[in-house]
Amino acid sequence: MKYLDEYRDPKLAQQLSRQIHKITTRPWVIMEVCGGQTHAIVKYGIDTVLPRSIELVHGPGCPVCVTPLEMIDRALAIASQKNVIFCSFGDMLRVPGSKLDLLSLKAHGSDVRILYSPLDAVKTAAENPDKEVVFFAVGFETTAPANAMAAYQAKQSGLKNFSLLVSHVLVPPAIESILSSKSNRVQGFLAAGHVCTVMGYTEYPPIAAKYKVPIIVTGFEPLDILQGIAMCVAQLEEGRFEVENQYARCVNQEGNRHAQDLISKVFCVIPRKWRGIGEIPQSGLGLTTEFKEYDAELKFNVDEVQTRESDQCISGLVLQGVKKPFECSAFGLKCRPEQPLGATMVSSEGACSAYFKYKREYLCTH
Repeated sequence: MKYLDEYRDPKLAQQLSRQIHKITTRPWVIMEVCGGQTHAIVKYGIDTVLPRSIELVHGPGCPVCVTPLEMIDRALAIASQKNVIFCSFGDMLRVPGSKLDLLSLKAHGSDVRILYSPLDAVKTAAENPDKEVVFFAVGFETTAPANAMAAYQAKQSGLKNFSLLVSHVLVPPAIESILSSKSNRVQGFLAAGHVCTVMGYTEYPPIAAKYKVPIIVTGFEPLDILQGIAMCVAQLEEGRFEVENQYARCVNQEGNRHAQDLISKVFCVIPRKWRGIGEIPQSGLGLTTEFKEYDAELKFNVDEVQTRESDQCISGLVLQGVKKPFECSAFGLKCRPEQPLGATMVSSEGACSAYFKYKREYLCTH
């Protein structure tokens, strides 16, 4: 299958593994930022074919996982209202709030709908003028263009019954937050290729130079990840700290300028709280003044909802690469996919769900 089989070739994977073994002389800690990369690493056993001195840690690149608890509770407060059609991507429905999740609310009669595009929510609003239609705009830079287009189309159509509950976050500030932390162990990064498809990677060279870390823009297939690791280790061994593009078949340095222009028209950069991590300055997107009428937090007066995280969940430490999922005392016991304590066990991109699904040996010790 084109663009799949050729990037899962076992012989080429073995060659890359041998190359990494050959050039590695010291211990290195490398973080893959994206949750999709985490799942590929664990699913295909990429971590098992590396030298023992190379440790892969898992970053905050799962948008569902980093959506703060109070934002889930705000979504629940809005969705529970009788005149509301609340729309979301499916992976948000089982993320636990402080008391329940959106799927439970749907089971109790609220009009919660799974959509595959925010533009479908705009269409739903046009078809239901007597209802307030809200779309849960969650994600990194990858989903921002479509969410921006939804607000733009709503404004162009003069829709007054459409709004976005915005919880967008940005990757480069998160990387800086990790690197500036006193507990940081990360020496190199595999940057998320899909984010760079939209935004390019012009923001990364200053970070690489400031913190002396190589950053490799990397794809999501096994050979992509192995090649990204090989490129990162080569830099570390040579004492270089540069930005390189492994994912050249999809990413260029400047990114998609049309998408960036649309994002900057609809959204502005703001501080944003990350679940389990806390507030990171200038790490999120909020609606600009021109599009504030589509801000669901203001429309439904839920912007002051605050909630405390579970003390048993260490997802914040997992998302910062400080802990692995199996180091949590609740992993596989009190926290399982069918009854999760935190979003990292719920999301299809969460590190905890990846370990639960593929790393069965860790479940045997719990």
